[in-house]
Amino acid sequence: MVNRILTHEQIQHIVKRIAYQIYETNVNEKEIIVAGIDGGGLHFAKKIVSVLKKITEAHIVLCKLNMDKKNPLRSGVNPSITEEAYKNKSIVLVDDVLNSGTTLIYGVHHFLKTPIKQLKTAVLVNRNHKKYPIKADYKGISLSTSLNEHIRVEFQNKNNAVYLE
Repeated sequence: MVNRILTHEQIQHIVKRIAYQIYETNVNEKEIIVAGIDGGGLHFAKKIVSVLKKITEAHIVLCKLNMDKKNPLRSGVNPSITEEAYKNKSIVLVDDVLNSGTTLIYGVHHFLKTPIKQLKTAVLVNRNHKKYPIKADYKGISLSTSLNEHIRVEFQNKNNAVYLE
């Protein structure tokens, strides 16, 4: 059984809300790094960046974070920008779904190896099945789901949606 949890319009509202929350937290920053985890996290990050560029004078940098989501330890975390580009900056790490917390914790660990100003996390869906002590600072919705249920996020032109399967 497939249930639509979020419609395109609801996701648009969430993107705007999270972008404004990021702006409020970083109102005095000259530059904000938005790091999207490759896949759904990068798509979600691009949407947030688009809104941030409309509401703030700060320079917004989109960073693609590559990692093997099934085994991040093996592949490591590889950002699309240099360490110098995010050193002493404010960073928002973005993923589409916070499930076990594995990808977010490895992303956080990567950025914490470098002196940074602050690090926040943003997710579209928080599932509450964490294996690691990580939380989403900005979240679209929180769902209490069973472990055998699956969240599917679709980012399509003018037809974004989140499904519970």
